[in-house]
Amino acid sequence: MRAVPAPKVWVTGLTVGAIAVVAALAVQADKGAKPEATGAARPSASTSAHPSAGPTKAAPTAVPDDSGTGRRIVYSLGEKRVWLVDASDAARRTFAVWPGTVSPDPGNYTVGTRSGDPITGSDGVRIEHVVYFAAKSGKNIAFSNAVDGSSPPPPAAGTQTGGIRMKKADGSALWTFGETGTAVVVVK
Repeated sequence: MRAVPAPKVWVTGLTVGAIAVVAALAVQADKGAKPEATGAARPSASTSAHPSAGPTKAAPTAVPDDSGTGRRIVYSLGEKRVWLVDASDAARRTFAVWPGTVSPDPGNYTVGTRSGDPITGSDGVRIEHVVYFAAKSGKNIAFSNAVDGSSPPPPAAGTQTGGIRMKKADGSALWTFGETGTAVVVVK
């Protein structure tokens, strides 16, 4: 039987030591702040999302106080965020959105028409899960997501768009939640 040369033992020792250090750092990192998930929301302190960050930026998850009660979709113009709120006033899901160039006025609306089949949005992008709830300046305002999951392109100068886009998984969740007749509350 051949003896193991010292360098192999040394490399094995270093590998075991490195794994121990990584494990210790992982445990330490796990004790730090946790990012908010897109799913069920937990109340937190209110902070503003950076406007250019789009839907990936962490943002507040508490349902806005001025958004009414009962089962509803809440859309915050300032936070660029949507909450799906159940009948017990608990947020079941919250997510950031990309608003169009035409925003609805703050107030109470109701989901009207819905379009589940892919269509072409006012910006030329194929969209799905379209949930219409308002109109302003001759533009229909609706929640939707791009079929390919992409963020909307910057609109051409002077183009008016009423689509409020979201990530594909969020669009699917809003589609399921936002049946015809569902309340939509728009807040500042």
